[in-house]
Amino acid sequence: MSNPYFSFKKFTVYHDKCAMKVGTDGVLLGAWVKIREAKTALDIGTGTGLISLMVAQRSEGLLSIDAIDIDESAILQTVENVERTPFENVKAIHSSLQEYVIGCDKRYDLIVSNPPYFSSSLHSPNGQRTLARHTDSLPMAEFMNASARLLSPNGYLSLVFPHTEKDLLIELAQDAGLFVSRITNVYPMAHLQAKRVLLEFSVIKQELEVADLIIEKERHIYTNDFSELVRDFYLKL
Repeated sequence: MSNPYFSFKKFTVYHDKCAMKVGTDGVLLGAWVKIREAKTALDIGTGTGLISLMVAQRSEGLLSIDAIDIDESAILQTVENVERTPFENVKAIHSSLQEYVIGCDKRYDLIVSNPPYFSSSLHSPNGQRTLARHTDSLPMAEFMNASARLLSPNGYLSLVFPHTEKDLLIELAQDAGLFVSRITNVYPMAHLQAKRVLLEFSVIKQELEVADLIIEKERHIYTNDFSELVRDFYLKL
C-alpha cells in the first residue's frame, strides 16, 4: 500500500483522498514559479493543495492564495492539509474554473496550475482520476481565456505541461491575449527527450527567457540544478 502522505521540510501533504498524488510535476512548478511582488494568487485545480502550500512557504505567508478544484474530495483534502500547516493564507474553494470566473470580481497577480492534459489518452476506469487528468471538463482554450480574464494588468500565469504540447499551449495563450515570458524544458536525464515544460505567460509582452532543466544525473541521483531548485522542500536535500 502506498504512503498516504508526502513529507516536506516545513509541511506534510496527505493525498489519500485525491485522485492525483503528490508528484514531481507539482513540486517543479511550486519551486519554479516566480512570486515577484504578487499580493494575490490563484491555484487552479489545486488537488492536494501542494502548489498553494509551496507558494505560501516561499512568500512567507504574505501572499493571499485562493485554491480551487472541481473535485469536492480534493478540496476536503486541501482544507485538511492547510490546517496542518502554519500557513493561514490559503483558502480552499470548491468550484470549477468556468463557474469561478463568472462570479469572481478579483484579479490575481499570480495564477498557477498543474492542469488536466490527457485529452487523447484512454480514460481511467476511476472517474475521479479521469476528472483530474483529462481536459474533457476543462478544455485548454477555455482555461487560457478564463485565466486571462482573472489576471491583474501586471499578472503572470505559470503552468507545468507535457513538452509535446508546448507549441499548442503557447498558441492558445496568444489567442487569449497572453504572451509567453519564460520557458524551461524539463528532461528526466540528459540523454532522454524532454517530458515536461514549465511555462510562464504575462499580460504584458516581455523578453523571453528560455532554459533547460535536467532532473537526474543517473537513477535517484539529482542534478545540482534540480537540487538547488527544490532544496527548501525535499527532506533529503
